[in-house]
Parts: sequence; C-alpha cells; structure tokens
Amino acid sequence: MALGKVSVNNLNLGQGAVTEIERYFLFIGPATANVGQLIPLNTQSNLDTALGAASSELKTQIAAAQKNGGDRWACLAAPIDAVGGDWADALEQAMQQGHSVEAVVITSPVTTGAELTAMHDAAVALNNTYGRRCFVMAASAGIDPALQTWAQYLSEQQAITLNVAAPRVLVVPQLHGNDLGVLAGRLANAAVSIADSPMRVASGPLLGLGATPVDSAGVPLPSAIRSALDTARFSVSQTYPDYPGVFWGDANMLDAPGSDFQVVEYLRLVDKAARRVRVLLIQRVADRRLNNTPNSMAANTSALMAPLRAMARSAAFAGQVFPGEIEPPKDGDVVLVWQSKTKVEAYIKLRPYNCPKDLTANIALDLSTDSE
Repeated sequence: MALGKVSVNNLNLGQGAVTEIERYFLFIGPATANVGQLIPLNTQSNLDTALGAASSELKTQIAAAQKNGGDRWACLAAPIDAVGGDWADALEQAMQQGHSVEAVVITSPVTTGAELTAMHDAAVALNNTYGRRCFVMAASAGIDPALQTWAQYLSEQQAITLNVAAPRVLVVPQLHGNDLGVLAGRLANAAVSIADSPMRVASGPLLGLGATPVDSAGVPLPSAIRSALDTARFSVSQTYPDYPGVFWGDANMLDAPGSDFQVVEYLRLVDKAARRVRVLLIQRVADRRLNNTPNSMAANTSALMAPLRAMARSAAFAGQVFPGEIEPPKDGDVVLVWQSKTKVEAYIKLRPYNCPKDLTANIALDLSTDSE
C-alpha cells in the first residue's frame, strides 16, 4: 500500500532578462587620485574628486565622454600611475572583480603597431578566459605644433597601423586632445542604437571637442589629413562645408580588407547577440529537453532566435518607422546541428539594415514645353 504525496515545484524556464552591458565602458589611464582602484562614474560624478584636481589623460577623456554620453551615461574608471602604470594589470583587476564591459578605453597614446596587437590579444583573451566580449579603443598622439608639419605627422601616424590586423581594436588620433573621449561618449549614448554609426548626423554634433589643431607652420587641420587618416584606418572627426557643427566619421576597426568587421557597429551587433545566446546555451547544458526530436529542435531553434527577435523590434511613431538593430530573423537563420550524441552546434545569422554613408543626388532639367 502507499500514502498519498503532493509536491509543487517551481520550474525555471530561462525566460528572464539578461543584464545589459552595452554602452558600459572601462577607462584606463594615468590620473592623480585613486590609483589602483576601480571607480564607477556617471553623469553626476565629480571628476576632480574621483580622479584628482590636477589635469590627467584619464580625466580629460572621461570628461569628454561624460559630455557626449547623454543622461544615462556611466562608466568604470581604472586610474594608473603615469610612470610604470600598466593598462593590462588594470584590465585584469577589473575582470577578476567580475566587471563586464562592452569596451575598454585606453587613454595613453600608442606609438607602435605592436601595442595595438597586444590590445587585440588582450580582448581575445578575455573571451577565452571569461566568456566576455569587448573591443578596445586606443589613442595615438596628436600633432606636436612646435615640431611637425601635417605631412610629417601623417607619415608618423600611418606607420602605426601599417599591416596591423586587430579586428577588436580601433585607434583615435588625439587631434583635438580629447577625441578618444568624445567618440567613447558618442558610442555610449543610450539615445542612439548600438547599430548606428557614430557618423550619424541626426545624433547631433560632437560636444566639448578641443580646439582645432595647427601644425608648425600654423596651418589648421586640413580635411585632406582627416581623409588620409581615415584611409589608414584611424577614426577621426569630420565637418561638412556650409553645415554647422563637427561630426564623426566611421569608427574603423583594424580588421583586414574584405572582412566583415571593419566598422564598430557590425562588431557591436554580433557581440550583443553572442552575449545573449551564450546565456541560453549555458541554461541548456545536459538538459534533455534539447534533443534531436522534431519538437525539441523546433522549440530550441525558436528559443535561440528570441534574442534576434528582440534586437529586431521596431517602433512606428508619427508616421515614421524607427527600425530595430537588425532585420527581423527568418526561417533558417538559426540552425542546430548534432555532431554527436552529446555535442550540438548552433549556426545563427543576423542582418544589419542598409545604412547610407555615401549619398549622391543627380539633378536634371526638364525643358519640355508640354503643358500637360
């Protein structure tokens, strides 16, 4: 004989939200206060208190990011010694303390391509070790107006990125002194989608950009120098004649020609999808609800497509459609393949929207005399 038993179990179906780390950046650089610490900052933070009253590379860039980051801007700062401070040690400290960030902003200017390669290697190592995806924003020095002409400066800069393959690194020449911070703030602004290029004019002009630089001959920054730096895969500001304001160009990643991730918005989209899919895969480890039966394959394919559907969500307002971050996923964009009884691989496709960066209008006269 048996006795009656009743149990009620709570089932965790993995339907909750995932903490968003997009737009949260780690700034590393020399400062005069809180050296060796990790300091959370936002729009209300007093940078003189947090980073020291004296001027410093870190404080200058964070102040620029704070201006351009919008009302929800926040970041993590890691002040290091101006002499002997190592950005790699500060980065490892942040990772060991459990901080996840979308980008690492290193404010000390690089002078060689090997430094950029080391930054890329560090970003890849973070994914290998902690499963954390990020990209690195590096700086190079601005012009020395006492010693360099624009031609000399350009030659010096071009040598830094020559033959460098670092798909997770972008480099910003400090032409105005705070260009790196300005771009970091623009990328972190919550009013703008991560799918948007920093080139987007509708995002508004740059805020707080430093004074226009001149060379040893007193020549202000020419647009040709900006264009040549962009060709060398640097990320620079730009202007439009007879259109007020200073804007930005592409945020160029140091990827190889013909690769998929030559601009930062494509990398950010794929990284965001990967972060969310990774959580879903972890939840399915050794869960027999994911198996090779048709019902299970269909259900789990749909579940892995959920992050794409969320990223594709658009809004219609005032007669306009504000598109999501990617195009809506289609059947076949997520495929599960069983490699063995215990190993399954997922193949996932996402499609960014077309985005106009080179626009041309062709205007013709109609000289016909027909009245109709």
